[in-house]
Amino acid sequence: MIDPITLEVVTEGLISVVREMRATVFRTARSVAIYEARDFSCGLFDANGQVVAQSEDIGSHVVPLPWSVEAALADMGDDLEPGDVILMNDPYRGGTHLNDVTIIYPIFVDGKLVFFPAVREHWADVGGAVPGSMSGTATEIYQEGMRIPPVKIVERGKINAPLMEVMLSNMRVRDERLGDFNSGLTACRTAERRLQELTDRYGTELLLDCVKLNLERSEARMRENIRALPDGRYYYEDYLETFGPNGFEPLLLPLDLTIAGDELTADFTGASPQVPVPVNSTLAVTAASVFITLKSTLDPHHALNHGSFRPVTVIAPEGTIVNVAHPAPAGSHGEIRKRVIATMLGALARACPDLVSGDIHRTSFHNLIGGIDPDTNAEYVHYEWASGGNGGFLEADGPSAMAAIDWGDLTTVQSTEVLENRFPLHIQWSQLGVDSGGPGKHRGGLGMRRALQLTRGTAKYSLLSDGAIMPPFGILGGESGAPVDSYVIEADGTKHRFASPGKVGGHPLNEGDTVILQSAGGGGYGDPLERDAEIVRRDMSDGLITADSARDIYGLVLDGDEVVDKAATEAHRALHAANRHSLTIAESDDDDYVPSGPSKKRLIRLNPNDAVKAGLNPDDKVELLCGNSAPLRGWLTLDKSIPAGTVPIDTNGRRALGVSDGGAVHLRSLQTPVVKHQSAWF
Repeated sequence: MIDPITLEVVTEGLISVVREMRATVFRTARSVAIYEARDFSCGLFDANGQVVAQSEDIGSHVVPLPWSVEAALADMGDDLEPGDVILMNDPYRGGTHLNDVTIIYPIFVDGKLVFFPAVREHWADVGGAVPGSMSGTATEIYQEGMRIPPVKIVERGKINAPLMEVMLSNMRVRDERLGDFNSGLTACRTAERRLQELTDRYGTELLLDCVKLNLERSEARMRENIRALPDGRYYYEDYLETFGPNGFEPLLLPLDLTIAGDELTADFTGASPQVPVPVNSTLAVTAASVFITLKSTLDPHHALNHGSFRPVTVIAPEGTIVNVAHPAPAGSHGEIRKRVIATMLGALARACPDLVSGDIHRTSFHNLIGGIDPDTNAEYVHYEWASGGNGGFLEADGPSAMAAIDWGDLTTVQSTEVLENRFPLHIQWSQLGVDSGGPGKHRGGLGMRRALQLTRGTAKYSLLSDGAIMPPFGILGGESGAPVDSYVIEADGTKHRFASPGKVGGHPLNEGDTVILQSAGGGGYGDPLERDAEIVRRDMSDGLITADSARDIYGLVLDGDEVVDKAATEAHRALHAANRHSLTIAESDDDDYVPSGPSKKRLIRLNPNDAVKAGLNPDDKVELLCGNSAPLRGWLTLDKSIPAGTVPIDTNGRRALGVSDGGAVHLRSLQTPVVKHQSAWF
């Protein structure tokens, strides 16, 4: 019988091992993305590949790692000896994307395999078609960099020098890559020493018994949290973005979420087939995204380990965008991850609206600038992610320009001084996007705006993102945040926009060109007409929203410049609510989807008179909102046979909205809003 104090001391001791691993990487890595922006994670796994301990790590790194360990064990589980070290980055074998290179370090005690410390680092470049490896126009994984299956990079303590040379010869900025590898290896060796100290103090048997008990209590806690939710089937759907011969082509991502007692099943059957475009990702990433959402929503205060995963089943058909197979590109793990999180938030908005938020900022927004610095004649690659807004929630507005739930303690506004010192770049300004947060009773967080100017030489710019067409959604009547945007202002002042927004591969930059990055805002929570009028006034005064938005969206009326006119505001809000384009749901057995490129998209069918009243045109993007769910989104089509004032919706659509036949929704256009710059600089 293990007493509670010993259990806690051992559990925290294992977590402290991971914390020291993190400190080691942070202090010894060579690339800015790791030592400055902290795009790396460490974890401790048992001999079966279960997560035993993590720290302030990035959930999107650590939670998929069991699939990597499982793949490594499948290849060489019977052929591991003390002194062996495994290296891998293969997305198809439990990885995330090729840039996330993983070191797995077997630890033996008395000849028995006991633990695997592991480090997953984002290497700024792993080869491929463009500097930084992530291209928005890649059509196969070979263009995304060097793919490394589980291999012994160190065998019996001796490094495999030929293999290391092959890798470094196919990656840009080799000294950084070697330095990052050494930092991860050193972190694992640090873990080995600390685990040996714990083993000497407590013995292997007690240590493993504590691990087992800690996993079991995490499982019990998650089961209790799931059991507290109402049983039922919940549905939501979202879209990812591609651009084909006919322009924008959305890819459907549906989620059928079942809660039954203390177990939960997330079923993505019906997801778009994988495509030769970087919007696919792996089963490991998809499952991890489900777990991350549940852990953050239901059990945010306790440390993560594998026990929390046990009550959850994830179904993701192979060969789809959520379970990619060779040879499709797999670089968009950040985009699939955030879309899976979004569908989870949309479905859980029906099951536990008090615990979830509006949509987060749609994408990891991978921006890459690389070339050769003419002053030093050395290669460089800068990896930038301009973090966006998070969704509003029950208690408060969403944070602005801040890491989302899948990013751990990732730095979200990279240091101007470091970037200008390391790269031929000048950070002209960093600002918040006025009106970029989704309106709501609790507003979504604002997105970030940043201008990076190339100061010398030439370079190539690539962007891998999503959410440039479909903005982050609000919930419970909250409205959408601003979408992603990116463009180049050339040295002569000419503005260059990309034909495929959010997807760029190796666009040439010249000295004096400036890249403008605009991350998405967060979705709103609750009806914006219910937002405290004084808070609306303060937002306007602080430059977070414009006077037009304060009046036209929030219904604010001022008496003078700084005083809220309460009576006039109440009257204006009542008029605004009355003028919303209300529709009645009509039950439909028809298939509301039509083919769209490799996938399909939902049609919102209206009588032409309703479209005219709402100022909408055929094929406009629209959403249907109600006060107890996330919105249902689709593309407008006109049908004279539909009675005016009604909108037919199929079974899944009604499940998503939580509205039955005869229920009311209101119609809102999803045309891209104009986003201005905040006057205050970071």
